[in-house]
Order: sequence, then structure tokens, then C-alpha cells
Amino acid sequence: MVRRQSGFTLVEIAIVLVIIGLLLGGVLKGQELITQAKIKNVTNDFNGLSAAIYGYQDRYKKFPGDDNGADSRWTDPKPGNGDGNGSVGDTGIKVILDCGNNAGAENCLLWQHLRLAGFISGDSASVTPPT
Repeated sequence: MVRRQSGFTLVEIAIVLVIIGLLLGGVLKGQELITQAKIKNVTNDFNGLSAAIYGYQDRYKKFPGDDNGADSRWTDPKPGNGDGNGSVGDTGIKVILDCGNNAGAENCLLWQHLRLAGFISGDSASVTPPT
């Protein structure tokens, strides 16, 4: 009586491992592409914000948020004036992104001034950063 062994050959196992490796490589590359796209999107957002702030400064000769002539420039909604001292409250990205409960602060007025001037989109009565 001849006994036959059943199972996979070395070639079959090698082919399966190659296929698994290709699938895994594709998934990892896809995740890398998604991560790179997110990073590029954030970079573009910051470049756009920078362009908006410089555009506002070029047009009105004041920083958005610090503009002490904003109330006379726009009447509906009346945004509120900055103090015109050349700086927007404290400095730093966290400050302009975090308005908290002080909607009349310069760092919050920055967003409203940019919206009223048409440099960023959104509700012109809002003093919150874009999401």
C-alpha cells in the first residue's frame, strides 16, 4: 500500500507569501500617500492663511484683528476694532486659533476681518477660526 502525503508544496507556499507581501506593500504605500496628502493639505491651509493676512495688510495697511478702522469700513455686521498697535494680541499660532470666550479680542477679530474683506470664506459674523 502506497501512502500519499497531502499538503502544500514549497512553490505554492512561496507564491502565497509573495502575494501577501505585495498586498501588504500596497496597503502601506496607500497609507503613506494618505498621510502625505494630509500634511500637504495643512501646509496649503497655512500658506493660504499667510496670503490672506498679507493681502489684508496690503489692502488696508493694517493687520486683520488689529485694524482700528474696521467698524467704519464694515457696518453689517459691525466687527469691532483692534487697538492699532501693530500686533494681534499675544503672538503665536495657538493664540489666533483659540478665541475662547473673549470674542472681542484681537485674535478673534482677525478671523472676522479676513471674512469681511473676502480673504477667507465663512459666516462674516463669526469670530472663530475656519474648521
